[in-house]
Amino acid sequence: MDWINQLLEQNSNWRYLFIGLLFFALFILLVAVYNFISKKLQHKAKNTDSRLDDFIIRMFRVPAIWIIFAILLTVFSEFLKSDVAFFQKLQKVSQILLILAIGWLVIQFIRAAFRYYLNKLDMSQENNLQVRKRMTQLSMIEKILIVTAGIVFVSIALMSIDALRNIGVSALTSAGVLGIIVGLAAQRSVGQVLSGIQIALTQPIRLDDVVVVNNEWGRIEEINITYVVVKIWDERRLIVPVDYFLQNPIANWTRTTSNIMGTVYLYVAYNLPLEPLRDKLGAIVKGNPKWDGRAQNIQVTDSKEWYKEIRILVSSANSSDNWDLRVEVREKMIDFINEQYPGSFAKMEMKNLPPTNPTAG
Repeated sequence: MDWINQLLEQNSNWRYLFIGLLFFALFILLVAVYNFISKKLQHKAKNTDSRLDDFIIRMFRVPAIWIIFAILLTVFSEFLKSDVAFFQKLQKVSQILLILAIGWLVIQFIRAAFRYYLNKLDMSQENNLQVRKRMTQLSMIEKILIVTAGIVFVSIALMSIDALRNIGVSALTSAGVLGIIVGLAAQRSVGQVLSGIQIALTQPIRLDDVVVVNNEWGRIEEINITYVVVKIWDERRLIVPVDYFLQNPIANWTRTTSNIMGTVYLYVAYNLPLEPLRDKLGAIVKGNPKWDGRAQNIQVTDSKEWYKEIRILVSSANSSDNWDLRVEVREKMIDFINEQYPGSFAKMEMKNLPPTNPTAG
């Protein structure tokens, strides 16, 4: 290192250029070495059954590069000790980068840990209520920890700057800022966060729950801190504020169990007998893998002036099977009635309607 110091002392005009070129050359070299090692690890990870190791390698790519940059910046700032002002600035930048890199590593560690536990949960079970409860809790806790860690490390980085540290300390100890914090706590954004925590604890909804929100049938796809994503049956996504589920009534079809009963309504004439329909329903569901064997029945649930309402009730192990079973039952029952009892569907008596004026409009 003596010849480097001599070169820098003899020709101060090349001082910053030489240090800069050497810095970036070493940075590129170390990043290339890291990428080489990372690709080797990725190749080995692909041969394993678990996907967690692939996930960890991908997540640590960015923070590793940040740490290399911060460490090099700290090392090379030693060559600039004679320039006190510039040396102090580099030291401060490297310190902030190192803090942020460590914060990023902590966040990635949190994500990796929760991914490890989530991968242990088996959502393919027929009755996966306990699994969905655990996934909902882990998902919400993960998001809260990530946000908290981000705020903490960004605050530490800002507090490392003298001016900002003094402002922050004086602000936090003043009564005025306490009033601002209390005011912010009453705002909707903070209320959303508190609602998200409440949902994680009380669980009126869980991941993969089947719900009806605003007359839309769908599944809970994501539960975030401030909003919930509902995947509707036609592949659309309904974005709902998280506090909506605490302030409005919703239909949760899988609140206590995934088993569900579904109904099909038909409107038929009064002279249509029900026993043949019950026999036909039994034949439709018998041996059908979408029927769980708990319930199948036909009842008259209402009567109008020109028709009666019949309700077909069928049960399934989950909502997806029940939806398909109801569609199948509806189609086959309509075909059966049309074939065996033609003209038995409800008809409105036109003679009782007021005459229309063909010249109107």
